[in-house]
Amino acid sequence: MIYNDTIVALATASGAGAVAIIRLSGKDAIALASQNFKSVTHGKKLIDQNTHTIHLGHIVDDERVIDQVLVSVFKNPNSYTGEDVVEVSCHGSVYIQQEIIQLFLRKGCRMANPGEFTLRAFLNGKLDLSQAEAVADLIASDNEASHQIAMQQMRGGFSTEIAKLREELLNFASLIELELDFAEEDVEFADRTQFKDLVERISFVLKRLIDSFAVGNVIKNGIPVAIVGEPNVGKSTLLNALLNEERAIVSDIAGTTRDTIEDELVINGIGFRFIDTAGIRDTKDVVESIGIKKTFEKIEQAQVVIYLFDADAISGDDKKSENIVVEIEKIKNKYPLKPLLIIANKIDKLTEDKRQSLNSTLSAVEGSQYLSISAKSGEGVEDLKTQLLNFVNTGALKNNETIVTNTRHYDSLLKAFEEIQKVKYGLESGLSGDLMAIDIRQALCHFGEITGEITSDDLLGNIFANFCIGK
Repeated sequence: MIYNDTIVALATASGAGAVAIIRLSGKDAIALASQNFKSVTHGKKLIDQNTHTIHLGHIVDDERVIDQVLVSVFKNPNSYTGEDVVEVSCHGSVYIQQEIIQLFLRKGCRMANPGEFTLRAFLNGKLDLSQAEAVADLIASDNEASHQIAMQQMRGGFSTEIAKLREELLNFASLIELELDFAEEDVEFADRTQFKDLVERISFVLKRLIDSFAVGNVIKNGIPVAIVGEPNVGKSTLLNALLNEERAIVSDIAGTTRDTIEDELVINGIGFRFIDTAGIRDTKDVVESIGIKKTFEKIEQAQVVIYLFDADAISGDDKKSENIVVEIEKIKNKYPLKPLLIIANKIDKLTEDKRQSLNSTLSAVEGSQYLSISAKSGEGVEDLKTQLLNFVNTGALKNNETIVTNTRHYDSLLKAFEEIQKVKYGLESGLSGDLMAIDIRQALCHFGEITGEITSDDLLGNIFANFCIGK
């Protein structure tokens, strides 16, 4: 692919709106725009204007006026892509957008590929690869936490940390390589004690970054929460109470929910995806049976499971209480690694004595957390939201620590950590410098893959193909 021609694309969302922005980038961007721009100021030419200036005028096709526009000029290298860039702010009519884009295509521009503006920014050294990927994450962010992580990464927080580790390791690698040139003299240029301290520090940082992926991944993609339980215990009512809208159909007929219903809610900047499932019971109804099967599939996919039961239905009934405890234990045993939150619903129907009796019953379930709520009245729903937040480690966000959210970065960090462990073992066992140098080179390679110092065309193609056109 040639990356020195001039490209054009719609930079704002497609469709009609108040204003649209059309972006051009490349060596002829300003010249092409100047040919088709008639300023309201007589005799003004875009090509003669200073960088970072805005000009009012009309986009014209020969003598035909297409639209009155504002044109922003950014001259290289002080632009997003590092090339000459022009941004045309026009009225948001789809017809006008297409007319202007087609005009520039006829004049010699090429339609930009997905992410090509950001790709050019990377190739021209305006962003490293992890920062470029953060641009896509920033556009896709739909809650405060994912936005905060993407902004931190785009500003270089993650890449700066990686670059510092890589530079220190590279300095020692150079000394190890130098020793190989003087192998016959049996001299050591790299202080082994300092090198061991560096390897320990790199191992610690890598382990912290790797561990942060568990939090970063759920923050980026949202935390799936399955609401399960027997029919008619209030699962759909709870979903509606959480979302504060009538999202799911509610009735007194058992088995009303026959398919899973999903919706998202942001709680204190963290996205949760709630899944209302079909009630679990023995049934001969074919359609309901399919819904129950899907319930267990959703439990497999969920990261948090809410088990809901009708507190009023078991009140004073020891057999039903025992059955509830048995069902909870089954879920705990089947999904031991998933956080399980036990919720007693419909407590608005209980007397104070019955509520105390209920607490004694729930206390019999060891190692589980439980709440009492009324989904209908809203009592306890805010406590439920607080408990869900407690399942997410947001301490790193509050402390502004680096959090890894990208699977590619996570994979490279794991590989780098593995190589560093080999180097650590080599130091402890007195391994020769030439063998340790191989592992050090591999670790440096994996660091370079994160920031883009080591790339391939296939890798870049895969990354930027996921961007929107115009960015």
